[in-house]
Amino acid sequence: MGVITTSDGTEIYYKDWGSGQPIVFSHGWPLSADDWDAQMLFFLQHGYRVIAHDRRGHGRSSQPGHGHDMDHYADDLAALTAHLDLADAIHVGHSTGGGEVVRYLARHGESRVAKAAIISAVPPLMVRTETNPGGLPKDVFDGFQERLAANRSEFYRDLPAGPFYGFNRPGVESSEAIIQNWWRQGMMGGAKAHHDGVVAFSQTDFTEDLTKITVPVLVMHSDDDQIVPYANSAPLSAKLLQNATLRTYEGLPHGMPTTHAETINADLLAFLRG
Repeated sequence: MGVITTSDGTEIYYKDWGSGQPIVFSHGWPLSADDWDAQMLFFLQHGYRVIAHDRRGHGRSSQPGHGHDMDHYADDLAALTAHLDLADAIHVGHSTGGGEVVRYLARHGESRVAKAAIISAVPPLMVRTETNPGGLPKDVFDGFQERLAANRSEFYRDLPAGPFYGFNRPGVESSEAIIQNWWRQGMMGGAKAHHDGVVAFSQTDFTEDLTKITVPVLVMHSDDDQIVPYANSAPLSAKLLQNATLRTYEGLPHGMPTTHAETINADLLAFLRG
């Protein structure tokens, strides 16, 4: 583990384990690097160097009142990769982290990068607009912010207990341990960062970013994702990317790297070795 200080004075916490080709993991909202436990241990055992950071305002990183947008997220990631002097790296992002990876590649270039994977990711654009009629209404995300401001702890208990992990689906067995771990990670972070982060993940348009990326990208998404609906995300991103492989899962939840780690890890490993 370690801490870097960015150009605006924000301290970014990170884990850095093992040796070999580096895999850098970018987590979803409002979680932390801990959400990648199942992936980091798996790829460490397969000879990779695994790195994961807590986004600014999340987890163990500092909680500034500013900079909670995709440009700053990408710049912080670039600062980390430069600090560690990474080369031939693989970047993996889940949900909001998928947007972070896309913006990082488009904004900072691919000189340090070999491949990328985005899982249940927010690009190209989540919110409904005139040019994005398939997006979700803005009031969905306004509701996120309202519930967060009213009772963040309760909201962070309800979201993983329901749509995030698909525990609201008939026949799906809920896991209290997974729910509590999600709540724990969320409550470690700052309310301001999480409140602003809703706008960052829902209103950032990644369309142009996706067209700039030339490295191979694995796009992994479930057709039953209740947080980032499939039809307006993964297939559109795959079409915009220059070198994409789309992997569609049937009936898995948004949080499938946790609930179905064995499946996700195996597919990621096959892509990295391919």
